[in-house]
Amino acid sequence: MEKERIFLDITDRRILTELDLNCRISTAQLAKKVRKSREAVKYRIKQLEENGIITGYLTSINPNKFGFYMFKVYLQLENIPEERAKFYDFLRTRKNIYWYGISDGAFDCIFAILSRGITEYYEEINAICAQFRKLIIRKLLGVMVDTTQYNKKYLLSNAPQRSVVFAGNVVDNKLDNLDFAIIDILANDAKIPLTKLAQRTKSTVEIVRRRMKRMEELGIILSYRIDVDINKLGYEFFKAIVYFKSLSRKEEIALMEWMRQEPHSVYYIRSLAPWEAEFEFIVENYMQFNQIIDEMRRKFPNVVRNCEHVIFMEERWMPGYGAIAGQG
Repeated sequence: MEKERIFLDITDRRILTELDLNCRISTAQLAKKVRKSREAVKYRIKQLEENGIITGYLTSINPNKFGFYMFKVYLQLENIPEERAKFYDFLRTRKNIYWYGISDGAFDCIFAILSRGITEYYEEINAICAQFRKLIIRKLLGVMVDTTQYNKKYLLSNAPQRSVVFAGNVVDNKLDNLDFAIIDILANDAKIPLTKLAQRTKSTVEIVRRRMKRMEELGIILSYRIDVDINKLGYEFFKAIVYFKSLSRKEEIALMEWMRQEPHSVYYIRSLAPWEAEFEFIVENYMQFNQIIDEMRRKFPNVVRNCEHVIFMEERWMPGYGAIAGQG
């Protein structure tokens, strides 16, 4: 059954936009930004949570900055509903799965897996494919070069444009158990007060604050943002898999600028895969997505050779850093 669409007023959209830029912002600061009282802002946030618009508070964390490579797996699956359900449940329990998406279109399932190296990744993916050999029709493997993550510009027509970049070169910044405990909690509870975070990590507020600042400076912690149920707002999540004819540095800069300005863009992913890039958009429907892709083709006729797409029915960030801290 299709979810009932919820319509938001401009104040709610401003609140969501500011929380996506930094969900650790104080209520007083947020109230000042949206020009409402603190009580009104608290009430609206509570309503957004209770109505299922805000589904979580996430910390964007870059595992490449503490020694992990990020590999991508793209699968086409047999139409065996029970086996698909088992496989998706399996992915949800794997602590080294960074993100997964269940989709329709070019692929049925895509996920990112964290590994200390190529051999470890090779063994892991072979074990997964052997376990689900009856389900997997075709697999394609890739390595994420880097990903530009944009703020949720689609929420507000004049939203500030911010972005962070994760993946990239692997740097083995040394983290201890306290660091891992902090980011393990923050990953899916980005709004947690420092006092509670200190209690849960058996540390002090000042130590936790210093550790967080250090990890922000190292590029391990990139941003504190919100997770939104886009279906309730009448949106859909599309990925464009783009094959290039060629791409000079000048053309790449122009393409990145186009993505930065496109109001519905959410991710620009550069990959070592059979294709060169993946562009992700939050849009109202396929027609709007198709219009964006047509515009890209017109603007970059000497760059874009071909384009495939998927639409995500479910996607989830699932970092379990405490669980993988002992690897390597």
